[in-house]
Amino acid sequence: MRAVRIRFLLSSIIAVACGLSIAFWKYKEIDLFYASMTFAGVICLHASIDLLNDYWDYKKGIDTITRRTKFSGGTGVLPQNLLKPKHVYFAGIILLLIGSLVGAYFALVRGIIILAFVGFAVLAVYFYTTNIVNVGLGETFVAIKGTLIVVGSYYIQTSSIGISSVYAGIIMGILSATVLFVNSFPDYEADRLGGRKTLVILLGKKRAARIFPGMILCTYSLIIAGAFLGYLKIYSLASLVSLPFAIIAIMGMNNSGQVGKFVRVMGSTVAYSRLTGIVLTTSFLL
Repeated sequence: MRAVRIRFLLSSIIAVACGLSIAFWKYKEIDLFYASMTFAGVICLHASIDLLNDYWDYKKGIDTITRRTKFSGGTGVLPQNLLKPKHVYFAGIILLLIGSLVGAYFALVRGIIILAFVGFAVLAVYFYTTNIVNVGLGETFVAIKGTLIVVGSYYIQTSSIGISSVYAGIIMGILSATVLFVNSFPDYEADRLGGRKTLVILLGKKRAARIFPGMILCTYSLIIAGAFLGYLKIYSLASLVSLPFAIIAIMGMNNSGQVGKFVRVMGSTVAYSRLTGIVLTTSFLL
């Protein structure tokens, strides 16, 4: 349970729920079997990423030199010898296969679009730590992943891609990417020594800290614009209730070099992301 980072699975759960909520908003019905299978498949794929990430970070020596916090530095199960590396790797592959089978089922019943989504997901999950993060595309991948989860969940229910699902998916993707972005600050030195090229490493801590408020402003701007353009519901403006957490995170960015103080920034960013996502998802049901 610790190795799959249960608390971070919530981002994918919210994204699936968002796609389902939009489908209910538009069509007033939900196929509960398809919904349950979607949750199961997405959770397996997300958990697979976390397990394989832990395995490869341990093999590269990253998790043995980083300072672990509640939000960064890996799970610590391998450096602490709580599990064997090969068991973590095999568990990751098994979950990847289960998620792939669920995706294959939906590809059969819903067609080639779902097949394309699943194909991207499977390749991205397996190569996330070994290739994607090493070329500075980690945050981009997470943003695309969040978008596709919402759009895919909506498509499975409706056999269509609606502009609202794409629009809300982009918002969910940015929220997830923002959390990953902030959580990579404390791992700067360990990631750099391990050959990773996160966005923080490519930009440098000072420049990266300056673009963080822009990521939050982008999210809120999309929500406000979407509510008035009709892509979201007017109730979606309630998502701005997360603003206090966003402000706390922004004000604390000058502590990016002090891991102890930066934990509050990471916690506030996670709270901002989750609360925004949950309220946005709920707004489609009102």
